[in-house]
Amino acid sequence: MKCPAQLLLTLLLLLGVARADWPDFRGPTQGGRANSGTNLLGLPLTWSETNNVVWKTSIPHLGWSTPVVLGHQIWLTTAPENGHDFFALCVDADSGTILLNERLFHCDAPEPLGNDLNCYASPSPVLESGRVYVHFGSYGTACLDTSSFKVLWRRDDLPCRHYRGPGSSPVLFNDLLILTMDGVDVQYLVALDKRTGKTVWKTDRTAEWNDLGPDGKPMAEGDLRKAYSTPLIVPVNGTHQMISVGAKAAYGYDPVDGREIWKLPHGDFSAAARPLFANGIAYLCTGGGKGGMLAVRADGHGNVADTHLVWRSARGIPRMPSPLLVDGLIFLVNDGGIGSCLDAATGDQIWQERLGGQYAASPVYADGRIYFFNQTGTSTVINPSKRFEVLSTNKLDGGFMASPAVTGKAFILRTKTHLYRIESKP
Repeated sequence: MKCPAQLLLTLLLLLGVARADWPDFRGPTQGGRANSGTNLLGLPLTWSETNNVVWKTSIPHLGWSTPVVLGHQIWLTTAPENGHDFFALCVDADSGTILLNERLFHCDAPEPLGNDLNCYASPSPVLESGRVYVHFGSYGTACLDTSSFKVLWRRDDLPCRHYRGPGSSPVLFNDLLILTMDGVDVQYLVALDKRTGKTVWKTDRTAEWNDLGPDGKPMAEGDLRKAYSTPLIVPVNGTHQMISVGAKAAYGYDPVDGREIWKLPHGDFSAAARPLFANGIAYLCTGGGKGGMLAVRADGHGNVADTHLVWRSARGIPRMPSPLLVDGLIFLVNDGGIGSCLDAATGDQIWQERLGGQYAASPVYADGRIYFFNQTGTSTVINPSKRFEVLSTNKLDGGFMASPAVTGKAFILRTKTHLYRIESKP
């Protein structure tokens, strides 16, 4: 049983991120859950281009960032395919009207992406009352006032050669905005004062590099040092801890000062899924290479590979889509469309089924259902149980790279070309 101090910390953490309807990449609890228990939101089970669409708005350029929502505002980022300019957009949640489309940064010579899995506007904004923080990796980070749309501060002096493009989203903790910069040349986390943008602390990754793939042969330049995962801040033993997955290792940090608390070497690279956490255990997807999911107790210090690893699973684990934890079960879909259900206590696989298509977007849990969204625009809704049961299948044009958001009784869905408000009509 948690002590009163732990319960208070948990409550404060959840209240801190729940000020917006969908404040960051994975929602109000940072775990992809729109609600819990029996409090139903009334989200639709079915939709199409002609059914339950309140509005549909064309979004300029490209962006895989998840929309974030507070009240009547939706914020997202976008950038042209050539990566020369970087924009923040604000959309009216009621009408779908674009209220702001402002260029914040410019780059004369962005590094080519080298593939179509990423773009130059993949990190999701993070939102709180009165302010939104947008991030494009080393190309720039900015804070805007959500009432006046005034830019309060900008930073474009944080070095990182992203190589395949930026992907890690920023996180808020107290008065800090924490950024993850896992590039070819440097790998570090940095905390900025969210009021001024000034650097408060910076911590380098401590992984050991050899740039050899799982077969012992050299990999393409830089691939083995890359990661795209977004940290998760959780209560551990009466204080806060930031869990972060990098290339070659995962880490627990003190978010106040950036101090490394523990490290778990895993040998993989290009992890993009966000960690999960429950009952003192962190669940980590390690990315490419051998790939897999690790369950690790988060109360360790130093190298915890031999002391705190609870279980390891290697079948059907995603690199990009983040997993969900519901009632002691972990639900996930890998990049190739294989859905799985694992026992969170043991890592044992309960079921594995093909959902179809390729996946980059992360699923959400809402109204007692799990919603998956693939790259061709198909969404599959299942019952979160030990028996695989599809409740509905829906289709929109364009395809999903960005993860969904929820506000009230509506989904805010971003396809490759448009933004939708999906809501059951009377």
